Order: sequence, then C-alpha cells, then structure tokens
Amino acid sequence: MRFRLTPRETSFYDMFAASADNIVTGSKLLMELLGADTPVRVEIAERMRAAEHAGDDATHAIFHQLNSSFITPFDREDIYSLASSLDDIMDFMEEAVDLVVLYNVEELPKGVDQQIEVLARAAELTAEAMPNLRTMDNLTEYWIEVNRLENQADQIHRKLLAHLFSGKYDAIEVLKLKQIVDVLEEAADAFEHVANTVETIAVKES
Repeated sequence: MRFRLTPRETSFYDMFAASADNIVTGSKLLMELLGADTPVRVEIAERMRAAEHAGDDATHAIFHQLNSSFITPFDREDIYSLASSLDDIMDFMEEAVDLVVLYNVEELPKGVDQQIEVLARAAELTAEAMPNLRTMDNLTEYWIEVNRLENQADQIHRKLLAHLFSGKYDAIEVLKLKQIVDVLEEAADAFEHVANTVETIAVKES
C-alpha cells in the first residue's frame, strides 16, 4: 500500500461497512418476498422502504463527511462513486419489491428466484469486502466473484425475457413482469459497479 505522511479520516470505512450491511438486509427481504402472499408482501415492502431510507441516510452521511473532510482515505471521486453505487443497489431492490406489490403480481416467473439468489450472494460478498478497504487486503477474489455473478445474472435475465415473450403471458402481464426483472438486473449491474470501483481504489492504493 502507498505510504502516507498525513493522517486519514477513518470513519468512511465504518460508513461503507454499515451501508453494505444494510444491503444484506435488503437482499434478505427480497428472499422473503419469494412465495409470500399479498398481505405479507405489503409488510415486506414497508420494511424494504425503511431499509432504503436507512440506505439514503448512510449515503448522505458519507457525502457530508466527504464535504467536511480535508483528508480522505482515498480519492474523493472514488468515495463518491462507491457511496452512490451502494445507494443504487438499495434503490433498485426497493423498487423491485414495490413494483411486485403495486402491480399485484400473483406469481413471479421461474427464474426470478435465481436473480434474487445472485443478488443475495453479491450482497454477502460486498458486506464482507467493505471492512477490507482499511488494508486493501483480500479484495481481488471479491471483485472477480462479483463480476462472475453479474455475468450469471445477465444469463438469467436473458432466459427470463425469452420466457416472458414465449406467449405464455398476455401483453399487460409481460410489461409488468419485464419491468420487475429488468430492475433486478439493474441491481446486479450496480453490484458490479461497486466491485469495479473497489478494484479502481485498490489499484490506485497499491
């Protein structure tokens, strides 16, 4: 790691870890959504909304700290990018749950469970990786695995689209379900953006 003669603001590490832990909470709520009936889905959506608000608060705290810190642990633009991408993940997960409830989707198509499983795994890896930003150790496997998961998510998404356009669903249902699976795919992309930002930071700090 690059040697520094100046002290660094270390609270960013804790805030990134807290933001990632909140994403794990969101991914668990997505898992709960699978197979839940309508009243339970409404309750899950309320808890997801609360988690999304907590994520917003965490992001704003990072931005506030960034604006008030003279010295930062790594480049300011990377801190901003990392915080924003973590926030995007929560936004997409919350949107997916909200759409399921608003559209009153009775049954999610086969394959959505695989999308959510990928997101849950990516969430775990991200939460495990954030504390390692302090030392920049043991991060290579993290971003490699998240990129692999994103490729897997792409394949699942394409199969889901093929299934939705197979003629099994009417046009309105296709529009509803496509929007949900597209948002879940955007969440997978956001996990990859986080991993890519972490890789950029690690390269700069090496």
